[in-house]
This record gives sequence, C-alpha cells and structure tokens, in this order.
Amino acid sequence: MTQEDLLARIDEKACLAFLSGMVQHKSYSQTEGERQLAAFMAEQMQALGLEAELRPLGEGDRVNAVGRLRGVSGGKSLLFNGHVDTNPVSEGWTVDPWAGKVDDRFIYGIGVSNMKAGDAAYFCAVRTLVEAGVKLRGDVILTFVVGELQGGVGTLALLRDGLRADYFVNSEPTDLQALTMHAAAFVFTIELVGNTRHLSNREAAVDAIAAACDLIPRLNAMTFAGAASPEHARINRVHVGVVHGALGRELQEWRPPQVADFVRLKGSGRYAPGQTEQGALADLRAALDALEQRFPGLRATLTPEHLSGRPVMPSFEVAKDSRIVRAINQAYRAVRHHDQPTGAITPPGYYGTDAGHLYRVAGMEGVVCGPGGRYNTMPDERVDIADFLDMVRIYLLTIIDICELA
Repeated sequence: MTQEDLLARIDEKACLAFLSGMVQHKSYSQTEGERQLAAFMAEQMQALGLEAELRPLGEGDRVNAVGRLRGVSGGKSLLFNGHVDTNPVSEGWTVDPWAGKVDDRFIYGIGVSNMKAGDAAYFCAVRTLVEAGVKLRGDVILTFVVGELQGGVGTLALLRDGLRADYFVNSEPTDLQALTMHAAAFVFTIELVGNTRHLSNREAAVDAIAAACDLIPRLNAMTFAGAASPEHARINRVHVGVVHGALGRELQEWRPPQVADFVRLKGSGRYAPGQTEQGALADLRAALDALEQRFPGLRATLTPEHLSGRPVMPSFEVAKDSRIVRAINQAYRAVRHHDQPTGAITPPGYYGTDAGHLYRVAGMEGVVCGPGGRYNTMPDERVDIADFLDMVRIYLLTIIDICELA
C-alpha cells in the first residue's frame, strides 16, 4: 500500500466528528471534566486495539491517557503529546462553546485550537493506519495529558514514570508550522517608591506613576543579553500586564490631589535556550537602575515570582536538521507542495509547551507542530477544517517516516 493509498483512506467526516466529540467534553483544567475526557481517549484507543491505560498523576484524581501501537521491532519510536485540559470560556462567544459546531470552513469550541484539534489529528492518523491494517517497525505512543495549564504536571508525571521515545511531536497550535525553538517563561513584580507632595508642589515630588509610564515601554521593548543568535533573540520578550499606582503601599485612591508615591507592576518575560532567568533578571535590574538615575529619589525593587509546587515551562530547542524535523518537513511538502515554515516562529515561539519538559527532562528530540493558532484562546475559538485535515495527513506521513512500514 502506497502513501497515496493511505492518505486516500483518511475519513474526513469521521475525523471531524471525532474532534467535535472531544469539544463536547467540558474539560476545564483541574475539574472532573478533564478526567472524563482522558477516560474517553483511553476507551477510544482501546477500541482501536492499542495498549491503553489511565495513569494517575499522584495528586488527587487527575489522570493521563496513554496508548501504544506496538511495532514489530527494529524501528524508531515516536511519541505524540498533547493536553486535554482547557481554559474557561470567556465573554463574547456567539456560538455554543461545547457544541463542536462545524460549518463550511471552521470547527468551533473552547479548547479546539488549544489543543484538541492537535490531539484529534494524531489519534485520527493512527486510526487510519490501524484500520488499513498497516504494521510498523517502531512503536507509536499517544499521550493525552492533563495539567499542562499548571506548568505541565501531567507530562512531567509520565516522564517520572519512565515514559520515553526516540522522537516526539508536541501538537500545540502552530498553524502547521514546525516550531524548533521556544522560549522559557518567568514572572516578576516591580515596586516603585517615590516621594509624595500635594499637586500644588508636585515639582518637588518623586512621581511613581510618571516613573512607571517611563519604564513600561522600555521594558516591553527589551531583549536580554547573551542570545546565541538573532533567531534566539527574536523570542525574547517582556510584557507588563498589571499596573497599580496610588498613595502608599496600600494604594489609597481617595486622595487624587496627592502625587502617587507607590506603583506595583506585574509582568512576564521570555528568554531563549542558552539564556537564563538570572541573566534576564539582571537585565531588568539594570533597567531599574537607569530609571532611578532618571528619577532621582526613586527606589525600585524587583522580585521574581515562583508559584509554590508549580513547575515552570522551560525553553525548548531542536536542530533543524534533526530527523524528526526533516520528517515533518517532508510530510508537509508532500501534503501542501511547498516548504514548511520552520524555526523560532512567532507567536508560537513565545509559548510555553510540554515540549520543554520532553526536551529538558527526558533528553528527547522533537518538534512542536499542530493545527490551530490564529484563532487561539479567543471568543469563538476555532480551527480551519483544511488545516486540521492536513495535519492528520502530515502526522500519518511522519509516523511512516519515523516508525517505518514493516
């Protein structure tokens, strides 16, 4: 059976129906719904004849679903990784977030982009191979994890259990581009302390709000020292997302004639492989030192924030000539007839994904490539049907390349 024969066997209606069914599971992170969807995925894998199980995380009742299509031996193994937990629904939706609606262009639903379309795509690729009676030399491992939204606790639990493969594909939404590098994330708080005066004498004050207005654009434009290349520097970013300014540390708002002497900023940063959080914080501290020079009498403090018990998403990198990257590039070209965008592509390069854990903890080579992205985590979240179906095709060809037909 040729690759063209296998691609022709993909049942597009069945693929869309499967994804629609996944969307209809309300699998908010850290709720019973994510467990129910994990159980559903395990049942579906068992129905295909895969070795499938639910594996506990070791915290509460949370479980991951893991399935394995055994090869006949001698081939490389390929692990697919995706999460089934979703963000909550925001305001502004015009379609039912859990209906799994399909029209002539899109499939809609909360979590369909982040990242049930990726999950469904690799399930449907394996289902097509199984139903075609294809035997592979290497194993295909399907993981449907929970807890990605808590820093990747689901994937980390599988890695602690010893789950490994020769290569991996993480299916976070990249609009089918091959992401070979993404940033690590950190969170920080900055406090600016000035010196208040009544507005009648504000020239003698040290205005913390004015200092914050000066600082924020500079932070948002920052890159960090030590980037290994211009491509690495391209996924450096700082963003201030919270600003509170008023009188005193308690941020009293009832006295607007007073010059504000206290501002608290909260923000997040991204840095590339080869850079460190310590280096990024040092660069932020240098920016605050310069701010204190521009605003004599101002005192600025910087505090990194680490949530107790919650892992941090590390950075990820793979060589562009890695076998897994070449395999997915070739599959993309076969399906779409042009070269696949590959590298530290933004905005996905600013993501945190479980690929960082697979790379850092397990030392596995992999790539991040999935359907969805441009309509990610927004009202009426959706995925282009054409992208989803092409992803099924690309995954199928990638499996054949890496695991090899027996």
